Amino acid sequence: MKILKDILYKVTINAVVGSTSVEVNKIEFDSRNVKSNDIFVAIIGAVANGHDYISKAVSDGARAIVCQKLPDDLVDNVTYIEVENSSQALAFMAANYYENPSENLKLVGTTGTNGKTTVSSLLYQLFKKAGYKVGLLSTVKVMVNDAEYKATHTTPDSLTINKYLQLMNNEGVEFCFMEVSSHGIHQSRTEGLFFTGGIFTNLSHDHLDYHTSFAEYRDVKKAFFDGLPKTAFCLVNTDDKNGVVMMQNTNAKKYTYALKTYADYKAQILENQFGGLLLKLNENEVWTKLIGSFNAYNLLAIYATSELLGLDKEESLRYISELESVSGRFEYFVSEEKITAIVDYAHTPDALKNVLETINAIRTKNEELITVVGCGGDRDAAKRPKMGHIASALSTKVIFTSDNPRTENPQSIIDAIESGVEPQNYKKVVSILDRKQAIKTACQMAQPNDIILIAGKGHETYQEVNGERTDFDDYKIVGELLNQLQK
Repeated sequence: MKILKDILYKVTINAVVGSTSVEVNKIEFDSRNVKSNDIFVAIIGAVANGHDYISKAVSDGARAIVCQKLPDDLVDNVTYIEVENSSQALAFMAANYYENPSENLKLVGTTGTNGKTTVSSLLYQLFKKAGYKVGLLSTVKVMVNDAEYKATHTTPDSLTINKYLQLMNNEGVEFCFMEVSSHGIHQSRTEGLFFTGGIFTNLSHDHLDYHTSFAEYRDVKKAFFDGLPKTAFCLVNTDDKNGVVMMQNTNAKKYTYALKTYADYKAQILENQFGGLLLKLNENEVWTKLIGSFNAYNLLAIYATSELLGLDKEESLRYISELESVSGRFEYFVSEEKITAIVDYAHTPDALKNVLETINAIRTKNEELITVVGCGGDRDAAKRPKMGHIASALSTKVIFTSDNPRTENPQSIIDAIESGVEPQNYKKVVSILDRKQAIKTACQMAQPNDIILIAGKGHETYQEVNGERTDFDDYKIVGELLNQLQK
C-alpha cells in the first residue's frame, strides 16, 4: 500500500475533496480492473470517456478518483482529485508509484515517422554486444535484458512503461532504448520520464487521421525535444528540414547527423548491395549487414548515440558491423529458384519509396520487381493514393491487396490506392483482396532472379478484419509458398 499524496507529486491539481493521506493499493485507468482501495484515473479518450465510469469504479471499491471534472454525486470516504489533464496526471502518478525508475538508468527515446524501431532495436543489440544490461521498449517487443515481453503499442501506456522500467531497475539494467510515437507524446504517456537523450529520424506523411494537420504532427514530435532536460542530448537528422525545428526550443545539448549536409556526424555510402552496406562514418569505414540508404541514416544515428553515451569509437564500429536486421524491416531471403523475397513494414508513402528506391538501386534491371502492398483500414486515408502512385511507379508489377482492413470495406481501401496510379502504369497493376492469394500470385509470377517485396505489415503476425485477429505472418507465408512452388 502507498500514501495517495506521495503518488500525486508533480500533478497539477485544481481541487481536492477528501483526504490525500489515505492508503491506496494500485492505479487503474480501466474501470473494469478496479478493486478495493485502488485509484481510478478517468481518462478522456478518443473512443470512451473515463468520467462515465466513475460511479462504477466507486461501487467496485475505488478509494480515490482522479478526474478533470468532479462528478455531481460525491461518495463519503472516497477522495476526489480534480486535475488539469488526466492523461498527464496518470503519467506523473505512474512514475511516482513505481518510484521514478527512469531516473536510475540511461533512457534514450527515438521519434520520427520511420526508423524508430530499427534505431531503438539496434541500439539494444549494440549495447548488449558491448556487455551491458540493456532494456528495449519497441513496437516489436519489450526486452528487459534477456527476458522478452510482448509489445502492444509503439509507446505503451504510462503505467506499463514505468512497470517495465522498474523491472529493469530490479534487473540492474543500465541503458534503455525506447520508441516514442506521436500518439504517445500527445497523450502524455512520456510525461514524468527522465530522458538521457532524444533522437529524431525523419518526418513524413503519417497519422493524419489522428493529428489534424502535418504541422500539428510535427509540433507534437517537437514537444518531446522541448521537454528534454539540460543534462540530455538531442540528436537530429538535418537532411530532413524538420530536424532544425526539433532543436529550436530544447534545453538539451544539440547534435546533428546527415548524409547530404554538414553535420556533427556524417556518413557516406561507399557500397550498397543485397549483401550489405559499406559505409564511411566520420572517416571510419565499416561493413554492415543492413541494406539501403535509409539504413545508412539509422546506422549513423546509432553510431552517434553510442559515442554520446560514452562507448569507445572502435568498439562501437566493431559491433555495428555485427548488427542483424530487425524483424520485418527489410527482412529477406533467396529461394532455391533464386527468387529474392523481401518483407518490410513500409506502411507510409515515404517508407515505401525508400524501400523501392533501395531495391532499384541494387538490382540490375534485368529482373522483375513485384510489389505486394495495401493500406490499413480505419487509419489515415489520405496516404492511400500516394501509396498506389509510388508502388506502381517504382515497381515492374504491383498487386494491391488487404493489409489490416479492420472495420472498413477492403475493396474501398484498394479503390483508394488504385486512384493514385497514373495511366502509364495501369498495365502493371492487379488487385487481389485476399492477402495470402496476393502473395501466392506474386510467387507464381516470379521467375529466377526476380524480386518480391511484401510491404506494410512487416513484423506483424496477425491480420485484423472486422475486429477479429487471425494468424498471418508475411515472412512465414512467402517462405512456405515459394518452397511449395519449387517442389
